[in-house]
Amino acid sequence: MCGIAGIYDRTGQPIDRELLQRMTSSMHHRGPDGQGFFIDGAIGFGHRRLSIIDVQGGAQPISNEDGTLQVVFNGEIYNYVELRNELAALGHLFKTAADTEVILHAYEQWGAGCVNRFNGMFAFAIVNIHDNTMFLARDHLGIKPLYYVIIGKLLLFASEIKALIQYVACPREVDPDSLAELFTFRYVPSPKTLFKGILKLPPGHVMYVSATGARVERFWKWTPRLRTRWTEEELIEEYQSVLEDAVRLQLRSDVPLGLFLSSGIDSGVLLAIMSQYSSGKVQAFTMGFEGGERTNEVADARLLADMFGADHYFEMVGPKDYLDYFERYLRDLEEPVGHEAASAFYFLAKGTSRHVKVALTGQGADEPWAGYDRYLGVKLSNIYNRLPMMVTGLLAGLVTQMPGRFERLKRGVVSLSEPDVLTRFTKVYSFFSAEMKEKLFIAHLRERSGDGYQTKEAIRRLQSDVQCLDPVTQMLYIDTRSSLPDDLLMVGDKTSMANSLEVRVPFLDYRLVEFIESLPLDLKLNGLTGKYLHKKALEKWLPKDVIYRKKKGFDNPLAEWFRTGMRSFVEEALLSKDAAVGRYFNQQYIGQMLERDRNGSEQFRRHIHLLVSFELWHQEFIRI
Repeated sequence: MCGIAGIYDRTGQPIDRELLQRMTSSMHHRGPDGQGFFIDGAIGFGHRRLSIIDVQGGAQPISNEDGTLQVVFNGEIYNYVELRNELAALGHLFKTAADTEVILHAYEQWGAGCVNRFNGMFAFAIVNIHDNTMFLARDHLGIKPLYYVIIGKLLLFASEIKALIQYVACPREVDPDSLAELFTFRYVPSPKTLFKGILKLPPGHVMYVSATGARVERFWKWTPRLRTRWTEEELIEEYQSVLEDAVRLQLRSDVPLGLFLSSGIDSGVLLAIMSQYSSGKVQAFTMGFEGGERTNEVADARLLADMFGADHYFEMVGPKDYLDYFERYLRDLEEPVGHEAASAFYFLAKGTSRHVKVALTGQGADEPWAGYDRYLGVKLSNIYNRLPMMVTGLLAGLVTQMPGRFERLKRGVVSLSEPDVLTRFTKVYSFFSAEMKEKLFIAHLRERSGDGYQTKEAIRRLQSDVQCLDPVTQMLYIDTRSSLPDDLLMVGDKTSMANSLEVRVPFLDYRLVEFIESLPLDLKLNGLTGKYLHKKALEKWLPKDVIYRKKKGFDNPLAEWFRTGMRSFVEEALLSKDAAVGRYFNQQYIGQMLERDRNGSEQFRRHIHLLVSFELWHQEFIRI
């Protein structure tokens, strides 16, 4: 796990060495164990290292035998042992025991097709000094970030945006179209970011760079192909086997590792499997919130830890911790997002990093397995649309009059009668409705937002892959490739690496995702039950009362803190005359939102959190 950076000058002019050093140094937190550089005329690589595999010998950049290829790499190739043996049998010579060198020899042997052989999380760049070409890749599901910007004939890439903006000519302005997408999806879908001109290499894609330009191509071309012959017992056994192998591979490490443990079944089963393969006690880490007793997971997580003999550690945080951290929150994140649990991951990672360098997490099971309420809502829309209009109209009227705490239900009912599938999805995602955006955005931004849902075009490419399948399967496919990497995985990467901690996600072994996506919908969302076959399979490792109890989720009392101990902070951020939000949004309307949220007539916690996040991001990054 590391931070990588690079510069490619298509004019052939020598690169700015000092710039490359600044880019690399800006990511010291991603790799406090060392740094390295490769510079050859118009091409340069920088690397910050967090030593996980081959601690003594795995420094980067690494070259092949004759020095014609150089690589910088962020992530882990979990099947590197198997690949190394295969490549050695083909005659390749290795000078380290690191997975990084496996990437290089795999590229020598199989060219760009090597990425299809990697099981891991990765972002890497390889330069061929013979023909001055560069090859970049990002893993199947976008677990590791890779940003780039093209300015004239200069291309810069890095693991973080902070590295790119070390270049004085790098854009530092808001992209209005991306802003509209942020306030629809709660994140900015790849390949864009909220910075105008700064892009993300999408998950499962590669980039070819030469003197003639840059070309991006998709390498992971899997789309769901449903199984036609199966028994439930056979599928359960196959899933258990692949899941166990995914965890086994991701336990490969030359340094201590642990587990983010909640009260839920996903981290619970990881604990069970880790206990089987670990020689000592598993170290498990949980976080709780002051005033969040209703949703705190510490007690239930401790019971799970005791069940499998794990050492259990937990952190408790309160509003003062958040106030202190919010000074640097968006500096770490670099991209504002709309879920209020995002900042909580920082505290969990911080506590974990005191004990281990690597942690596994149960993140990534909900999107492919239909673990969220929104998937049930999309399924129910087929029934809803068959009801008489008199009934649906009455139901919609009743729901819209419900108290503010039913914000999600209101949003769901508004989307149910939408005939266009992609627009329906967009209405489900967007907690800022079209009417709210009309009041929120200032004039020139209102014009860009159109009907409030034209931002759906940002996910049309993904929907087109699966438009022949049912709407729920379409949404699962989109979420796994969009909201997961561009929101949750991005947050996980940035907050963990801010603490020099590597986080691994076994449920996003691409073999598991392909298996899940080959199943009929009823095995994922069975009646009203999400994650149906997943839960059945987990009965091998966990008690049924754990598997089938009500899910708590990674919730926190931030909404209440915004109304109490953090109230003055929120008001200063959003209502002061110097606030950046005033250049984009109607502050009078924001004030009304704050008041209605405080008096309980509406629930605007997500809306307020997103606005605060945007303000903090703008203060941190945008040039005045």
